[in-house]
Amino acid sequence: MKAMILAAGRGERMRPLTDHTPKPLLQAGGKPLIVWHLEKLAAAGFREIVINHAHLGAHIEAALGDGAKWGLTINYSPEPPGALETAGGIARALPLLGDAPFLVVNGDVFCDVDFGQFSRSTAENEQKCPDTGARLLLVSNPAHHTAGDFALAGDRVIPASGGQTFTYAGIGVFSPAMFAHVPVGQPMKLRPLLDAAIAAGTLAGEHYTGRWVDVGTPQRLAELDQELKTA
Repeated sequence: MKAMILAAGRGERMRPLTDHTPKPLLQAGGKPLIVWHLEKLAAAGFREIVINHAHLGAHIEAALGDGAKWGLTINYSPEPPGALETAGGIARALPLLGDAPFLVVNGDVFCDVDFGQFSRSTAENEQKCPDTGARLLLVSNPAHHTAGDFALAGDRVIPASGGQTFTYAGIGVFSPAMFAHVPVGQPMKLRPLLDAAIAAGTLAGEHYTGRWVDVGTPQRLAELDQELKTA
């Protein structure tokens, strides 16, 4: 299975840190956020990685190169200024991702999940990732997003409706078919596709209870940095 790391965001909430450094290259625990992902993906058995970029994308390519340092092959999917949002970015990268389901990881999260186990268990059970759908990793709602995004009924993702809700972790296994009708080169958010998959009954999910951090602000980056340095 291939993996895609989403790294095209401007990182507005991280300014001024991201004025001269793309958010995935900001450091925590002595290494860039995206390098934590690369190391974990390599350890999990992944070999082919796609990374999209827009803001200061040349910095990302210069820092990571072809991926050989981690035993990986990295292909890049450049996007125009302003980027294409999540679904638009994935649709643009489909020629690099191929015809099989692929793992997607947000470049600005930190998570202890076993990428290999998550992807293998998804691939081995069609119910967990239907041909036209996806399987999402969901986490308990953080303090900055108490309303959550979705609910779970068994392993099915359903709309949040007053009961227990969860937050999308920015990690999931997706079928290429889910993006087949996204206009290439046009910005598009992921949420409408997820809502359509819920309506079609093709969106699965798993509640992950391990460590997960949405590294979306300088304060949360500093807290993660301190945690990793003292671990």
